[in-house]
Amino acid sequence: MSITAKYSLIYMNTLKAKLTLILLFTVLFSSAQSKTDSLIPQLKLVKQYPNPVITVRSKGAEGIRWGFEGGRVVKVGKTYHLFTSEMVDNPIWTKMKLGYWTSIDGFKWIRKATVKQGSGDFTGKDERAALWSPLPVFDKATNRWNLFYVAYKSAPSLATNFLGNHAGRIWRSVSTLSGINGIAGPYIDKNIVLKPGPDSGSWEGLQGTDSFFPYKVGNTWYAFHGSAKTETKPVENLLVGMAKSTTASIAGPWKRLPELSPTTLETHFIENPIVTPAPGGGFLCVYDSEGYDAIGWAFSKDGINWGKGNRLVIQPQSMQWAKDVRTPLGLIDNGNNRFTLFYTGFEEAPDWARLLTGKGKETCAIGRVELVFEK
Repeated sequence: MSITAKYSLIYMNTLKAKLTLILLFTVLFSSAQSKTDSLIPQLKLVKQYPNPVITVRSKGAEGIRWGFEGGRVVKVGKTYHLFTSEMVDNPIWTKMKLGYWTSIDGFKWIRKATVKQGSGDFTGKDERAALWSPLPVFDKATNRWNLFYVAYKSAPSLATNFLGNHAGRIWRSVSTLSGINGIAGPYIDKNIVLKPGPDSGSWEGLQGTDSFFPYKVGNTWYAFHGSAKTETKPVENLLVGMAKSTTASIAGPWKRLPELSPTTLETHFIENPIVTPAPGGGFLCVYDSEGYDAIGWAFSKDGINWGKGNRLVIQPQSMQWAKDVRTPLGLIDNGNNRFTLFYTGFEEAPDWARLLTGKGKETCAIGRVELVFEK
């Protein structure tokens, strides 16, 4: 064997050994990464139903011109209960009702009542001109359902800012009927739990408080609350922060938590987070996020510290019925790590400039998916 051939053979064997080590390292790393990934909690889609379950064409939706946006679905016994914002007429997002619907199977729904209705004032004077985002929460301590919702002032927008919904305040209303079955109400307004003021964070703006969802961690009530700097156009960010009841009561008083606000869930767009205890411990939240076919979700071990949020595509066939998936209406725990989720979405691709003038044809409907949580 020539010296050249000998050294070539040595080189090839050395290279082969190196490649073997690299391949072995890659396999071991991939295996370790796979094991690590399997330890990270995952919320996954099981099934999306191809058609919405409530639209403006549904029985009971007569007179609801623009459809539905936000709110929450809960299940009490065998019955689903939906509280949602109904966009009744022009001025769009000002003429609003908070509607209450029920269903036995989650597909056929009956509209039962108007829970609250705004005045529809479009002069910027009435603090309850437009009502939004009704979120029912059961308080075991008082054995009553509480309903939290947003009340806005409303006026024609200017070139420099958005005034359609501004100076939002969060009202707490309580069912007059005690017990878990008292969810139907009627509901009596009790107090404002959060509003714009000197304690507002620098990230909050003209919109005021645009959402509020309280949930219990141990013996303490915490809440997500949202806002946006709508005093400028285009609006750069819609964010959420955290608040805490300073007493053991869901009634408050409530205090903003600047050290936890805005949250790290999203840095640009997040609205209407709703929290649910996770199977096996910890907390899940779902929220409106960016992406035509997706929602946002996150997991927290303690319900206080939340990391970066995730995207979950709930419409695999892009724009199947929802041309823009909007707001998840909370997780319904079915047991065995399975959840049902209802959500809102545009049935037509939204032309925002036209829509905000009240001349659009876009309507929002409510869809349904099934999910599984893997931990």
